[in-house]
Amino acid sequence: MSERVVEASETQADAIPEGPDGPDGRRGLRGHPWLTLLTVAVGVMMVALDGTIVAIANPAIQTHLHASLASIQWVTNGYLLALAVFLITAGKIGDRFGHRTTFLVGAVGFAAASAAIGFSSSIELVIAFRVLQGLFGALLQPAALGLLRATFPSDKLNMAIGIWGGAIGVSTAAGPIVGGLLVQHISWQSVFFVNVPVGLVTLGLGLWILRDTRPEKSGQSFDIPGIVLLSVAMFALVFGIIKAPAWGWGDARTLAFLGGAVLIAAAFTYWQTRSAHPLLPLSLFRSVSLSAGTVLMILMMFGFFGALFFVTFYLQNVRGMSPVSAGVHLLPMTAMLIVGSPIAGLLIGRIGPRVPIVGGMVCTAVAMFGMSALHTDTSTGLLSLWFVLLGLGLSPVIVGATEVIVGNAPVELAGVAGGLQQSAMQVGGTLGTAVLGAVMAAKVDSVLPGKWAAAKLPAIAPQNYPGLKQAVQVGVAPVPKGTPAAAAQAMTQVAHSSFLSGMSLAFTVAAVVALLAGAVGLFTRRGETESGPAVHI
Repeated sequence: MSERVVEASETQADAIPEGPDGPDGRRGLRGHPWLTLLTVAVGVMMVALDGTIVAIANPAIQTHLHASLASIQWVTNGYLLALAVFLITAGKIGDRFGHRTTFLVGAVGFAAASAAIGFSSSIELVIAFRVLQGLFGALLQPAALGLLRATFPSDKLNMAIGIWGGAIGVSTAAGPIVGGLLVQHISWQSVFFVNVPVGLVTLGLGLWILRDTRPEKSGQSFDIPGIVLLSVAMFALVFGIIKAPAWGWGDARTLAFLGGAVLIAAAFTYWQTRSAHPLLPLSLFRSVSLSAGTVLMILMMFGFFGALFFVTFYLQNVRGMSPVSAGVHLLPMTAMLIVGSPIAGLLIGRIGPRVPIVGGMVCTAVAMFGMSALHTDTSTGLLSLWFVLLGLGLSPVIVGATEVIVGNAPVELAGVAGGLQQSAMQVGGTLGTAVLGAVMAAKVDSVLPGKWAAAKLPAIAPQNYPGLKQAVQVGVAPVPKGTPAAAAQAMTQVAHSSFLSGMSLAFTVAAVVALLAGAVGLFTRRGETESGPAVHI
């Protein structure tokens, strides 16, 4: 008995980095909270950078590998689908086998999959390795939050999550610019090879700094039926959302996937009440604040990702900017995310998450309403103002919702909570892009024929209308070669005007969703569980 007490005492002393100096006179760095934050930030930055850098490379990939439009879409969709399907299971893996091991496997695997994409000679291989990249990214992200949750005391967790969010903002901001420079001056493969040195740095720091944070109550077995049911439900949901714009929301295939997702999710919920070791313990959702944080994250990412999707087309296709220039114009928003996230962490640590979250969503809604009035010659100053407001509004919401979800979960479920938070982000972003895309398509379809006729342009042949509409939906004016200058100008004006009408409605819907998210934010409160260092005895 005395030996076990001594062993436990030694383990605890080793786990708390602020303890006294060791026998060799040096303070141990393994498990140090701020160095842990640095390490996980470097790893997660790699994933965040990949989310935006690849979008810039897609046109070059399509040209070099002679890929169809549907194939190049799956370069992104395959990655998002793998992330969404595997995140909660990946969080459980971290809780079971240790967040340090899971994080390092995710970082190394992500870098290796990135290198494999760079060496791929066909679009099929690129898509396959993008799926693998998504699976490893899913391992990495919840484990990062689990490490922060288990390493930082509760009074500093908000600040840590704020800095972590700022690191993600830096990566997101750098993606379009770095991607544009790499594609333009080196090759599309280089946007994937850049992950290799980052992965090696993450591995080195992780082996040196990170401490295993597997909780004592993590459980010793997996809920295999739960994993299968949840994975199939998530796949059906996200796949149905991704395909809905092409198939149509009322199409039998769309309804089959979405309806199947609901039925399988119901079966998963029932099984979780029967399983001895549930994958996603439903007791988590007894916390009103955690449940509200999950819904809040879905709604916030619905508006943010959906809006950002259209802004890139607006800047490049309507305003005629290059990818690098478009990335520079987005810097006011991402700069506010970088600056605002740590400040939001401090503020939430002092007064709690409710007021910052509600205020942030109101600020986001104002920015969305402002962007619904964009036109072809909106000044850079006004555009920057809306981007600044959007970044400032999103900062406290990203930090606050993350803290609400992770902070209200027991330490032994930190990985599952991190997976839940990331899954909410992926589902919200995918849903926002698809639904707002459908809103955009419907609006363009309703105004384009009238605007075309009002401009006294030649009648559109029925067989040519679908192609024209698809081009206009992304802000492109499909002017045939040899068209007289006056007619070309009229076609461009009609195309851009129709696009702006659709984007205006999409931003208005996003603003309403942001206000709804603000109302959900009223139900959030500070995490109720202590988060001190996790010690496995």
